[in-house]
Formats: sequence, C-alpha cells, structure tokens
Amino acid sequence: MSRTVFKRVFDKRSVQYRLCSRRVRASADMSALSQLISEKKTPAIIGGNSARAGTEDFSIWAADAKETFTFGPGEREPFEKLQSALNKYRLSDDSGEDLPKGVFRCGWIGYFSYELGRYIEKIPATTADDLGLGLIRLYFYDRAICYDHSENTWWVIALEAQGESESGDEKLAGLERLLTEAENAAPAIPAAGSIEMVDLSKFRCNMTRCDYFAAIKKIKKYIFDGDVYQINFSQRFEGDYTVPAIDLFHWENKYNPSGFSAYIAGDDLAVVSASPEMFITIRDGVISTKPIKGTRPRLTCGPGAKQINEVNFAELVQSEKEQAELNMIIDLERNDLARICKPGTRVVSQPRTIEVYPTVFHAVAMVEGELKDADSPSVFCDVLKAVFPGGSITGAPKIRSMEIIDELEPTQRSVYTGSIGYIGIDGSVCLNIAIRTVIITDSTAYAQTGGGIVADSDPQAEWDETITKARALLAGITAVNKKALNKNGKSFS
Repeated sequence: MSRTVFKRVFDKRSVQYRLCSRRVRASADMSALSQLISEKKTPAIIGGNSARAGTEDFSIWAADAKETFTFGPGEREPFEKLQSALNKYRLSDDSGEDLPKGVFRCGWIGYFSYELGRYIEKIPATTADDLGLGLIRLYFYDRAICYDHSENTWWVIALEAQGESESGDEKLAGLERLLTEAENAAPAIPAAGSIEMVDLSKFRCNMTRCDYFAAIKKIKKYIFDGDVYQINFSQRFEGDYTVPAIDLFHWENKYNPSGFSAYIAGDDLAVVSASPEMFITIRDGVISTKPIKGTRPRLTCGPGAKQINEVNFAELVQSEKEQAELNMIIDLERNDLARICKPGTRVVSQPRTIEVYPTVFHAVAMVEGELKDADSPSVFCDVLKAVFPGGSITGAPKIRSMEIIDELEPTQRSVYTGSIGYIGIDGSVCLNIAIRTVIITDSTAYAQTGGGIVADSDPQAEWDETITKARALLAGITAVNKKALNKNGKSFS
C-alpha cells in the first residue's frame, strides 16, 4: 500500500518542540533498564522484550511525565477533553529527520478502558464499576529511550522548547546516564512458575462455573434468535498481590514475552500487559488493525510436548469454526475502517495466519486503509470514535454484542479489552488490545480472560480455553508473590 505524505495542522497556541536525538552505543540489559525506570515517577514501558522485534521493532522506556491526562467515571465529553490535551504540543516540521522510521518521537503513553465505548455508542451501564478507575489515563513524555530491535541499537530522544529550564542536550545526557546505569546493573531474574500447577482456589472469580455455563446458554439463544453472530464473553479472577508490579512485568517478559506488552504505573495503580494483539497503528496516513481469533495451547516442555503442539497447531489451522470467527471479525474491522478511510483503500494485507507464542497458538489477520483526513489534528479522536473498542473482543455486530456483554458480565472490564500504547507527538499511533493484562490496585491483582462464543461453541471447551489463558497470568502472580513471601521466611501455602 502506498504511504501518504502529509503535514499536520495545529493550533498556533500549541507549544512547539524541536526534536533532539542521539544514537548511543550501549550494552544495557532491557530488564535492568525496566527496573530502573520502574523506580521513577509515572514509569511507562512499551515492549521491553525480544518479542517486540517483528511487530513494531522498537521498545520504549519513559518516566517523569510532564503532564497527566485523565478522564474519570461520571465525567462528560471525553473526546473533546482528549483533543484539547493532544492539541497542547506539536513538533516543528524539520524535527527528527535523522531518526529511524517508526521510532517513538515522544508524546503520550497510557490506556483507554473498554467502557470508553459507552461514550461512542448508547450502551447500557448495568455492570458494577467495582474498581473505579479512570476511563482514560495518558502521560505526556518529553524524553524517552528507544531500542531498535531490527538494528540492535539504542536511541535517546528528547523534546526541546524555547524558554524551558532544561535543554534538549541536558535531557539526552540524563537518558544516557540511565543507560550507563543499566549497563552496570544486574538484570532481573524472575521467579520460575508452573502454568499447569496454578492453584485456582487461591483466586476469587466474578462468576461461578454455573454462572458461566448459564451465560453461554443465553448467548447461544441470542445467536439462534439472530441478534448476533458471535459474542466475546469473559470472566475475571482476582488475588492478593504483595510485591512491586514491575516484578510481574519481568516475569511476563521472561516466560510469556509478547510483542505488544506494556507497563504503566501511577500512585494508585499499575497495569501489566502481555498482549500479543495489535489494535491499531497509524503511520504516514495509513491505519492498520490486526485482530486475533482462534487460540490453542502450546506446551513449552514436558513429555510429548512436540507432538501435542503439532496436533494443536494443525487443529487450529483446520478449524472451520475458528476460520469463520476470524472472517466475521475481518468484515467487522473493514466496516469500522470504512468510516475513516478513503474509498477503495481498505485491504486485507495479511490473510489468516497462525502465529506462535510462548504458551499459545493464535490465528490472526491484518486489515489496512488510507485515512481520509490524515493531516487533521483531530484524526486520532476520529479514529477512536470509529473503531473503539476492537471488534475481536466484543463480537459481531459490535453494538448488540456490547449490550449483551453488559447484561451478562457482572463487573466492568476497565482496562481489560481496552487499549494500551502511545500517541506520538508526530501523529504516529500504536495501541494494543489489552488482553493478557493484569490490573494491580489496592494490593489486589485482577486478571480477566475470555473467548469468542458462536452457535456451535461447546461450553466446556470455551470454559477450558478461558482457564488456559488465565493460568498463564495467574502463574506469574503466584510466582512473584511466592518469591516475596519466601524472602520473609514464610510458606506461600
């Protein structure tokens, strides 16, 4: 697909920044750098592991945000307020020409909760908001460290504005010192954990097994009646969490590395995501989305693991049910993109493909299109209103699916199945679908998993799939908690 060259138009009152950057020779360990970043205020990490290579190719570390934007429960006009925040800063036209294409040129990093969708469509709000977290939380960073996985090189990047007390060169020097410190620090060694041996009785769930099966029965009735073709239904687990959130991020990056992983932390919460799914990227006027539909477990070790994995891989390849699910979501995503893309530019750039991850196999596809108004400063908000939340985690048709999800799931999803990522000051965007994501607040960790329900879904198989997905997250929570308790001489059991 051809790439559109465009020039964005901004409010003259925006703060204009000049981009400063430097390529750095360093041998810093990514986990050591993540640990150092986590000890600062408002840390944010995108990627931070080798799985990032081949997705966006760049990992990002940032901290000490210049500004925080939040939109909380009960507030109004989220997109107007978000647009006002995005309009505050702009990049001078001649900035960053020496940087590699696709690198984060500073800007906003944070999350959008699933419930933001209620401000786009008229969806009932009957589920309990027991966490009470904001629907949007974004941090603006005027400096960042980036690692180019394709070139194995480090970059320090900073924004400089006239009249600031700290120059761009001073900001770069501070980032270089942090890289040097990471070179001399010991990398984090996460505690081992067994996915197969997770004790589910240690965790509370927002529904019983009977509740889950009753909900599946209702969903299948809705499908039979013609309301929907598919519903993404989920359940949430929670358990005590006693250690720094970064410990869980280290664990995920060691044992379950994912290309769209993320770590966001503030005073009142932390979000640890091991998501393998890209929601949207925007670059040079082109928007891409890459839904996942279809999962099979993948064993990492043990007797017969190779043979079992071969069977599971072949089963996913041949599954007519999984193919139909993904085709439905591809159509949904194409329809969403039609609202914001130039006619005739939408294409399925990657047909159904089976991708291999540490603990699962996933079926994925990619849809792309050229944006109609790529040069508009409101393009990001326009995109959000057109495509959020992602169709792969709602169902089809989307609006009716979201109504049924609200009816049947007992608690709000919050960050789960929302999106985490960045909105660059240059207009580039990369957001994940926040699956395989843990929310940590008030010494409690929340992990939610789900799957797509269709007419011929087997309730027991769907239950087993959500448990398989949950175990990968709960194993990490268990392992890092156990390591902390053992340090105190206590038994985890």
